[in-house]
Amino acid sequence: MKERSTWHSERLGQDVTVVRWGTFGAPLLIFPTAGGDAEEIERFQIISTLEQELAAGRIKIYSCDSVAGRAMVGEEGSPGHRMWLMDQFQEFVRHELVPAIRTDCRSEDIEIVTAGASIGAFNALAALCRYPDVFRAALCMSGTYDLMRFLKAPATGDFVRASPLHWLNGLGESTHLSRLRERYVLLASGEGRAEDIGESWRVARLLGSKGIPNRVDSWGAEWHHDWPTWRNMLRRYVDELFPEGGGAR
Repeated sequence: MKERSTWHSERLGQDVTVVRWGTFGAPLLIFPTAGGDAEEIERFQIISTLEQELAAGRIKIYSCDSVAGRAMVGEEGSPGHRMWLMDQFQEFVRHELVPAIRTDCRSEDIEIVTAGASIGAFNALAALCRYPDVFRAALCMSGTYDLMRFLKAPATGDFVRASPLHWLNGLGESTHLSRLRERYVLLASGEGRAEDIGESWRVARLLGSKGIPNRVDSWGAEWHHDWPTWRNMLRRYVDELFPEGGGAR
């Protein structure tokens, strides 16, 4: 049911671990939180929360090391290096991880749903917005979307490409935008301890101004910025995101 692999990414200049849970079903790529590794979601009981869907062959779950998030949290290198790594991490996702997922699903064109919490929500949103040709929906939980406050340096071109809040602002009418308008972003957030639903509303306003379908769900003040919230969110939204179940090996 679980398969773990590691390969050296030329784009990132380091080894990256990728884990898959399940043997049959539609692909769900869950990004870790800021400095998390590929198995973080298992340790924090996301996999056990979705055990029924995995066992039924409804979904397969994938995750990978949060390479750029780890560098940001640890202040690795210069701010420019960290911005470059953010851009390269997204290139890794599109050009290395997506082909691996499609090979595992035995489909050259299967579309993938992304998900993540906190900085993982940023990555889920960024992947969908940058590559709507391969991702069909994003579940963004308790998202942190404006990363400039962590980097504390002028934005580089690498950062603008990697940051949906910055990149989408400059996106005009195009084939890319037309494709994004066929996609869907679900922004869910609590309003309890350490939550900031204002970040989700900011993203929603930007997406809405571009005609990109989205929805903000407030879970209220009793839900905090923590794993119990995100487990319950995934439990609730899997039916909406996968209405017809699997269909890929």
